[in-house]
Amino acid sequence: MTPDNRLLISPGPHLWKGLSVNKIMYQVVIALMFPTGAAIYFFGPKVIPIMGVSVGVSILTEYLCKKLRGRAFIMDGSAVITGLLLALVLPPSIPLWMVAIGAVFAIAIVKEAFGGLGHNIFNPALGARAFMSVSFSAEMTTWTPTRFMPDAVTCATPLNESFVWQGSQASLYHALFMGNTAGSLGETSVLFILIGGILLIGLRTINWRIPVTYIGMVALMALAFGQDPLLYILSGGLMLGAFFMATDYVTSPLTNQGKIIFGIALGLVTVLIRHFGSMPEGVCFSILLMNAFVPLIDRFIRPKPYGVVKVVKKVSSEG
Repeated sequence: MTPDNRLLISPGPHLWKGLSVNKIMYQVVIALMFPTGAAIYFFGPKVIPIMGVSVGVSILTEYLCKKLRGRAFIMDGSAVITGLLLALVLPPSIPLWMVAIGAVFAIAIVKEAFGGLGHNIFNPALGARAFMSVSFSAEMTTWTPTRFMPDAVTCATPLNESFVWQGSQASLYHALFMGNTAGSLGETSVLFILIGGILLIGLRTINWRIPVTYIGMVALMALAFGQDPLLYILSGGLMLGAFFMATDYVTSPLTNQGKIIFGIALGLVTVLIRHFGSMPEGVCFSILLMNAFVPLIDRFIRPKPYGVVKVVKKVSSEG
């Protein structure tokens, strides 16, 4: 029974780890503070309003949607995660009014229109990013340098054909790992994304199978196409997407086997988009595409019912 005397019925076994939705959500928020801090450090305080508007509008939109639907508004942290993730996948120069539109779309259309938390088919932040990429294509592809980038380096992202790096390959890897390259706010610093991602894996908030298979498949596919696998891993939104978006509970498979299939498919689609598509990045659309296949994966990769033992039929030698 719940505190309001409603009887909840769900399949067993009923094993509680002591984690509520609120705790899980705020663990993710804490982990996101690492790439958020890196974004502020490399791009300056000017990006704080982008994050504030995105998070604030996300919370306000969820509150209004709940009221319109006649549902109780619970500050469970999911809107905070959506707003923060949306901000981290946007360019540093994006106008604030576009950020607000993106946040409204993420919550009202991608999340609440499907029934709210636990019912959305697609990742809300990435759904909004895809919408903004189509609606505001120029602003979504306008990049600004970090405060520490050399003047000789272009403002294009490393995956773009116009990208120029005046230095050794090792120095490029170092810049990509630390975050001193052009790109979206929270996608550039692999180091701080890894810290947050490893924290979530250590807390068992996310499953390691999706990010490991996703990143590993990207490396293998890059090698198969004759590309630099390390550049493919360190560039773009792969690391942020692998640890913080592909692992979303609602839009990822339920079983461990399904998660591995999901991660492999993500890596395959990402590299195909990067190699053959007209856009240099493929993380956003690969995750959204595979979100649509999650119900199919769960349908065919079903867990064995708890307590069921497989019966082996013995055939008599006498016929």
